[in-house]
Amino acid sequence: MNIISCSMCKKPFQSFGGRICGNCLERIERDFLKVRDYIYEHKKANIDTVSEDTEVPKNIILHLLKEGRLVIDDPDGGGVLFCEACKKPINTGRLCKDCTEKVSSTMQGNLASRKSQDQNKNFKGTAKIN
Repeated sequence: MNIISCSMCKKPFQSFGGRICGNCLERIERDFLKVRDYIYEHKKANIDTVSEDTEVPKNIILHLLKEGRLVIDDPDGGGVLFCEACKKPINTGRLCKDCTEKVSSTMQGNLASRKSQDQNKNFKGTAKIN
């Protein structure tokens, strides 16, 4: 049994790998629908206005932006979200496009290297013929 504190409400709950309790997940889903519908009607609204008019706390809106479930219309991110690696403004997620590509490239290189190492292990103990 793994009991942790919910990252949203701080109440203890039994986790099966997540960091948010079921009650908060339900609330986030309801809030997402409110915010999504509001943004659809008010495309240029900023985060403060969205929060006030929908009564959804800014931290929930930021959570939804970081998850990639919402996108800020402003191409520079409006100064709300910043890439966690290089600090450039972004409009959704946690990383900018450049940093996402770097991470992806690094991971692909690591996988290729690991496959190569695994293949070399399979050939250990075999004799080379010249």
